[in-house]
Amino acid sequence: MSLFDWFANREKSEPNTQQKQEREIADGLWSKCSACGVLAYTKDLQANHMVCSECNHHMLVGSSERIRQLIDDRTWKALDESIHPTDPLKFRDRKPYSDRLHDYQQKTGLIDAVKTGIGKLNNLDVALGVMDFRFMGGSMGSVVGEKLTRLIEQATKNSLPVIIVCASGGARMQEGMLSLMQMAKISGALQKHREAKLLYIPILTHPTTGGVTASFAMLGDIILAEPKATIGFAGRRVIEQTLREKLPENFQSAEYLLKHGFVDAIVSRPQLKKTLTQLIRLHQPVSPVFTDANAENGHHHVVS
Repeated sequence: MSLFDWFANREKSEPNTQQKQEREIADGLWSKCSACGVLAYTKDLQANHMVCSECNHHMLVGSSERIRQLIDDRTWKALDESIHPTDPLKFRDRKPYSDRLHDYQQKTGLIDAVKTGIGKLNNLDVALGVMDFRFMGGSMGSVVGEKLTRLIEQATKNSLPVIIVCASGGARMQEGMLSLMQMAKISGALQKHREAKLLYIPILTHPTTGGVTASFAMLGDIILAEPKATIGFAGRRVIEQTLREKLPENFQSAEYLLKHGFVDAIVSRPQLKKTLTQLIRLHQPVSPVFTDANAENGHHHVVS
């Protein structure tokens, strides 16, 4: 066999570097940053909360991953998992709404675009709602509104702080007015939560738009956002046509909103749990706890 034949046979028997790279990405071993294109070992990326170590790009993550990032192990108790979406308007675009729901449920493994529950965040009890953009763009339908409202009411009843991770394209058009009603319903529950002097923190992630921005995303006592998240109500083109003027390039970014006072702080995802812990401890009232022995002796020991 000639040297030429040996190299030719080797090239046929071994896949090229690009094919090998694509196979490893498909197998989930490696992940490619959608912003800078750098490849990262998936386990390392997950350890860094799905934030690119090269460019600090915050990749889209699902609701289950968000819960793992924020809630202590084995403390999560999901709420209202039996609530399923329906098709009251018998809506149809390119396909029936009922079929579209079924397709997304099969694709994502989710019932709808939000998960809610009670858990511990660094040993602090919190009520957490996490929207998932993978399910119909995180659009706010009746199930999203009902689950978030019940979560807030449960938190008010049990004197818990509420945290909602927002990620949404806005109201769900397939449910029409029923979707828009969720804005008022959630806002009403938040008002009662506020009257009880309890803490509410929305976290605005990429993207947070439409009716979600116009309601509970902007009603927080302290509003946090992730770096470079798109946050707004109407789209850039609609606003420019209405105002008849050119908007700044970074318009509707988290940084622009921070500069103009609509956001209180931009927090990188790896620092989010620590920041939330500090904010809750600072603002949430803690009830004194007395031991039986101290009570009998007339000594009151406060456990914080």
